[in-house]
Amino acid sequence: MKKKLVAMMLTAAMALGLAACGSAGGQGSQNNSSAEAGSSGETADNEGSGDAKYVVGICQLVQHEALDAATEGFKDALKEEFGDQVEFDEQNAQNDSNTCSTIINSFVSSDVDLILANATASLQAAAAGTDTIPILGTSVTEYGVALQIDNFDGTVGGNISGTSDLAPLDEQAAMLQELLPDAENIGLLYCSAEPNSQYQVDTVKESLEEMGYTCEYYAFSDSNDLSSVVTSAAQECDAIYAPTDNTVASNTGIIDNICLPAGVPVIAGEEGICRDCGIATLTISYYDLGYTTGQMAVRILNGEEDISEMPIEYAPQFTKKYNASHCDALGITVPDDYEAIEE
Repeated sequence: MKKKLVAMMLTAAMALGLAACGSAGGQGSQNNSSAEAGSSGETADNEGSGDAKYVVGICQLVQHEALDAATEGFKDALKEEFGDQVEFDEQNAQNDSNTCSTIINSFVSSDVDLILANATASLQAAAAGTDTIPILGTSVTEYGVALQIDNFDGTVGGNISGTSDLAPLDEQAAMLQELLPDAENIGLLYCSAEPNSQYQVDTVKESLEEMGYTCEYYAFSDSNDLSSVVTSAAQECDAIYAPTDNTVASNTGIIDNICLPAGVPVIAGEEGICRDCGIATLTISYYDLGYTTGQMAVRILNGEEDISEMPIEYAPQFTKKYNASHCDALGITVPDDYEAIEE
């Protein structure tokens, strides 16, 4: 916990004039760290009066619906507990892992009280950047994969915990069989730079092959080659599965503009992707996931729990949802237990 007020009082007792200099110098240091990170491409959104009891750094990998909702839920949980006594240094890495590292380094230099790492690359950067400041991950599918922990038992230990957005992947695979019984060849679309995307498509592939489908990987390295990879998948496959992949989520328009005209349905890993380019998903509420992460942060900052002993928490509820306009356009009939996604 920062001890700004205590430091200022002690300094004032020593020399009244130095108190003002010390206070101004500390604030300038924090602003310079944010400015340096900002020059690398992300945006900063600092909230608070400067008199906050806690400063929380938020490193969000990229801006899209799911991650935005998780950040919002996280902040709301903290603000409900601490009000204006919590300040957020919120920065976006524009889908660049190197920028994640720059942001994390600025948080460490500023000695924030806690870090929220929103998405896998942010978590990896945070884990590499500090082993003392508490780190909570969110929108991370599998922590064992993200942090290269063998035989992961559900608790990271050290200064890391958080929440997972992992949905039952076998049930997502079963949705494809339920909605597309005549499909035979399934394309697995994912960004090869995201290890948790690889984990998801590997797991879904295993389930689909047990059902008798033929599966093919369609990996792209970044958004620059996404269009050509999606075009190949749409030409060669009857349907496509896209996991909770951040690069997919940030470029759904490219996928939709290729797959919908080609008549190729997309089963998506989460609601935001499904709304923009899919037909159906088994999804969670990312706002609720972020809120749960915020409640974990409250307990840590209040000294109620030791982060090293806090297991990863998972979404309590999963909902079958469908994109009505895409299903209509592709002539797909949806069972009654699916909920329409609001446009």
